[in-house]
Amino acid sequence: MREWLKIVLDTFKVFILFTGCTIMFYYGIMWLNQEYQSYHKYDEPEGSAIKVTTTIDTENDNWLNRLLFFYHYGE
Repeated sequence: MREWLKIVLDTFKVFILFTGCTIMFYYGIMWLNQEYQSYHKYDEPEGSAIKVTTTIDTENDNWLNRLLFFYHYGE
C-alpha cells in the first residue's frame, strides 16, 4: 500500500511539473508574440538613411546580359 501511494505521489509531482512548464512556455510564447506584434519593420527609416537601389536601363539590356550580370554579381 505504501509503495502504491509513493507511485501515485510521484506521478502527481510529474504531472504538476509538466503542467507548470507548459503554462510557462505558453505565456512565454504569448509574451514574444506581443513584443513582435507591435514591431513595425516596414516603417520609414529615420536619420541619415540613404536609398541604395538604382533604376536599370532596360532598353539596352536583353535577357542574356541580365543573366550574365546575375551570375557575375549574384544579384
